[in-house]
This record gives sequence, C-alpha cells and structure tokens, in this order.
Amino acid sequence: MFADLGAALASFGMPALAIIVFTMAVRLLLHPLARAAVKGEKAKAKLAPEIQKLQKKHGKDLMRFSEESQKVYQANGVSMFAGMLPMLATMPFFMVMYRTVTTPNPLLEGTIFGVPLSSHFMSSLSWVFFVLFGLLAVVAYLTVRWQQSRMTTTPAPGFMTGLVKVLPFGTILVAAYLPLAAGLYLLTTTTWTVAERALLYRILS
Repeated sequence: MFADLGAALASFGMPALAIIVFTMAVRLLLHPLARAAVKGEKAKAKLAPEIQKLQKKHGKDLMRFSEESQKVYQANGVSMFAGMLPMLATMPFFMVMYRTVTTPNPLLEGTIFGVPLSSHFMSSLSWVFFVLFGLLAVVAYLTVRWQQSRMTTTPAPGFMTGLVKVLPFGTILVAAYLPLAAGLYLLTTTTWTVAERALLYRILS
C-alpha cells in the first residue's frame, strides 16, 4: 500500500512538492476533526476554575475528585475526553503518511535541490538539512509561544510547563534521524498544526 501511494505521488514529477501538497490535502480533510478537538478543549477550559476548586477540596481523595469532576462535566454537557477523541481518530491517517515517507518506494527516489529524499542527515550533511532544521526550529518556537499563551488562561502543572518548552523541538531530532522526505512531512504538518489551532482558538467561541 505504501509503495503504491508513494508511486502515485512520485508520478506528479516533483516528489518533494508532492509530499507537501499531499500532506496539506490530508490535513484539510481532517480539519473538521481539528475543529471538534478545539471546541472540546475550549469547553473544558471554561470549566477549569471549577475543576481546580474540586482538586483543592478532594485532592487527596482521587476517587472522590474523579466522581465530582465527572458530575461537573456531565452537568455542562462536556465529556472528560473532549478534545482527545477527535485527535486520536486522525492517528491512522498520520501513520499512513509517516510510513509513506519512510518506507522505500518510488517517492523516495526523488530529490530536492539535488539531495535524495531518501538521504539521512549524517550520511549527507547537506545544507538542505540545515535549512530544514532551522525552519523546524522556527515552527517549534512559535508552537511554544502559542502554548504558553494558552496557559495564561488555563494553568497547567509545573512539569507540563517544562514539557511544553521542550517537546516541540523534538521534531528536529526526529528529522535528523529519518529520511529527508519525512523531514518535509514533519515541517509541513507541524506548520499546519500551529497555524490551524491558533486560528481555531481565535475564531471559535
């Protein structure tokens, strides 16, 4: 299946551009799920002050805290898993895309600025990889800034604050390990994610 999809994308004649366009097309198809996820997250965020009060009151009794929290969510028509299920539903699509840009197939026989899409950073050391890493770093920085701005209205535990500052930059390490094609996919999908979620949080009530 992955070889067939790779061959289909390669048939467009510009494999690197095909990866970018295909990734954007899939993300556009998945946009309704992203909207559902953001709506769920915002609904939970509105209840955060009430949940925090319950945590202070029943913090040592996790069972009681869970029961009381569930009552609050049910009373407001909000699922405790709001925002999570729509995103989990997208995982199969992302796995297909990931396998397509990492499994040997005709797509990886293409090049970008003369660098094979199948090449790895340590074996190539091309300037193309350094440009890719720089762009991923910019997207990671914007992701951190956006997530921190959210935390001003929805406080998170201390360890989460630390993870938020570090995890987005993990895409650079992943791109350094995987083929260049996967790096292009990561750059496209992470850029889409931060732009999409920032927009949805702005326009959805």
